[in-house]
Amino acid sequence: MKTIGDIFISRRIFDEYIKMLEKAGHNVEVNDSSEILSKKELIRNTKNKDGLICLLNDKIDEEFLNACSNLRVVANAAVGYDNIDLETANEKGVIVTNTPGVLTDTTADLAFTLLMSAARRIPEADNYSREGKYDGWELMQPHMGVDIHGKTLGILGMGRIGSAVARRGAAGFEMDIIYHDKYSVKEDLEKEIEAERVDFEDLLIRSDFLSIHTPLTEETEGMFKMEEFRKINSNCILINAARGPIVDEDDLAQAIEEGELRGAAVDTFENEPKVNPRLANLTEFVVLTPHIGSASLETRREMARLAAINMIAGLEGKKPPNIVNEEILSGK
Repeated sequence: MKTIGDIFISRRIFDEYIKMLEKAGHNVEVNDSSEILSKKELIRNTKNKDGLICLLNDKIDEEFLNACSNLRVVANAAVGYDNIDLETANEKGVIVTNTPGVLTDTTADLAFTLLMSAARRIPEADNYSREGKYDGWELMQPHMGVDIHGKTLGILGMGRIGSAVARRGAAGFEMDIIYHDKYSVKEDLEKEIEAERVDFEDLLIRSDFLSIHTPLTEETEGMFKMEEFRKINSNCILINAARGPIVDEDDLAQAIEEGELRGAAVDTFENEPKVNPRLANLTEFVVLTPHIGSASLETRREMARLAAINMIAGLEGKKPPNIVNEEILSGK
């Protein structure tokens, strides 16, 4: 079979999707490890390739795209694509794709799991039990948490995932739902679950739990600093399963230490893969997980499958199902 294109995959992936790419007529090379390649290594491996399947911690910037001049398709195995310089990709005619939709419910499940785990102090109670400290039930037990049902759940960013989290809170726990989305009004959702659209300051003041689901942009980077934490409901638990840099983690840690908010549940970190040591030292009403929002076997398989499908379509000159920069097709 004639080779259609050469592809590099930046991290290990399920074997069946490597075989899918090879069956479609492509040569495939894989960084078959959990190691994140440096930019220099990523460039070296991609330099003469037609396609790249990458993850959200691969920086596909102007330097990379200039160095990899043969590149025709970048398939990001993630819903977000803030790791990719779209402007430069457009200039160079590089198709960019993502994997939306398939991880909505899984990520919403994780966000709500974080909320519940922080509220009921599950990691603390788990460690307490494992360490043999439990010596019998009592009314004033250690690790008493706070109720979830009937509380006010604030959502920042009412896209697919934010809406899914809101539905879980309303239907499962009879929570009052408020949301702030600068660019979108969800009238159908407002009717369905009696959600109320509010301004950002009201969201801070009224939320007992505040879950972040907005993309990382220049506007949202550093959106939560001490100024916001001083306005926030002091009983609030903040959940971030979106992007780490939306929250200033030193300010978050300080706000929890000073009682400006009750706690936090964090799945994405400001300087990944580094975990802020101040946050790591906090335990009461604080839960930290290593960016596992979409990390179910079923969802990660589907993400890999979609990335492969997008890649095959793009290299065959067809429109990929999940193209991000569709505008470049008019110039191809």
